[in-house]
Amino acid sequence: MKLKYAIAPISLTFLLSACAGIRSSDDSQFLSVQDGRSLLVDGVGKAGKTSDTLAIVELKDGKLRLHSDLVIPTSLVGPPASIAVLPDKKYALVTAATKLDPTDPNKVIPSDVISLVSLGDGKDAIKVVDSISLESGPSGLALSRNGALALVPNRVSGSISVVEIKGQKLTEIQKIAIGDKSGPSQIVITPDGRRALLTRDGDNQVSILDIDGKKITLNKKTIYAGLKPYGIDISPSGKYAVVGNLGGGQGDADTISLIDLSIEPPRVIDTATVGQTPEGISFSSAGHFIGITVVNGSNKPKSSPYYSEATYKLFGINNGKLEFLSEVKGGQWLQGQAFTPDDRYVLVQDALNQEIRLYKIDGKQLSDTGERLKMKAAPAALRYWK
Repeated sequence: MKLKYAIAPISLTFLLSACAGIRSSDDSQFLSVQDGRSLLVDGVGKAGKTSDTLAIVELKDGKLRLHSDLVIPTSLVGPPASIAVLPDKKYALVTAATKLDPTDPNKVIPSDVISLVSLGDGKDAIKVVDSISLESGPSGLALSRNGALALVPNRVSGSISVVEIKGQKLTEIQKIAIGDKSGPSQIVITPDGRRALLTRDGDNQVSILDIDGKKITLNKKTIYAGLKPYGIDISPSGKYAVVGNLGGGQGDADTISLIDLSIEPPRVIDTATVGQTPEGISFSSAGHFIGITVVNGSNKPKSSPYYSEATYKLFGINNGKLEFLSEVKGGQWLQGQAFTPDDRYVLVQDALNQEIRLYKIDGKQLSDTGERLKMKAAPAALRYWK
């Protein structure tokens, strides 16, 4: 029997969550990064002059509140996965793929910075405790199970940096060459810590990496999920991965693909159409849902035949097939998302309007609560903290 991979009834999920002591939706905190350089004016990119920030966002009694924020290098460029929270919940890593050109304030150029942030304990403010330079364009990173290693794709350089975390110090201990034009985008690690999957939107591949302690090697097996694989996530059970395929950006309906990790070698077992540009993709906290932020042409000029409002879509998995459940239309240039631990709410970042939107999940039905939190710059990645 495969009950552990089935989508459980929501009422049973809430009961099990309560018994396990999972934190309520009404008292959750999230980490959100904002890119101060990323502006769109009728579909045309402009270099903003606002500071980048890492913010602590609270959800309580159905309301969003900005708890505090910290000026820190970050970036909207790359998948909305530039934050990783360490297992002890005391620290987080933040990557910065771009920065303003110091010689031209109207030009954005690649950056190479990763920062280690102490999240404080309610008394001490959040602060950067270490930062190092990697190769160009660090993006959607992942952490080992024990939080001792971070795997960081360098999009511009076409490599992966392996970063060791000891106390409050970061050290790059290995560099894995992928390819100059491979465009490594986001990496995720299986729950057992033995493998990682890497999207490569430059050459349309999903790589498998084998993990043996501190030794990381590129597996010969390659998965071809679709055109320009970008965002990716792995289910809490470790059975499935799901990847968003950006396509050519020419108004076509793009796709998401389901990868079965329980078979050897892993392979794509289903694909579904979601609309233009699935920017971010994530399993929900309990693993019952897959959420997709679909830009849907909302980042294009209003005169474009491809212009439309963005859409947030909710999928499930039914007998190894992707199952569309519900959607909410609205917003522009959607980026990151984060579910509450009980799968009752999801926070969605709207980069163009510089706000975070709050949606509610009732059974399998998604609805817009109307709750919004204005941010100081374009929200670019979002993670549940505690």
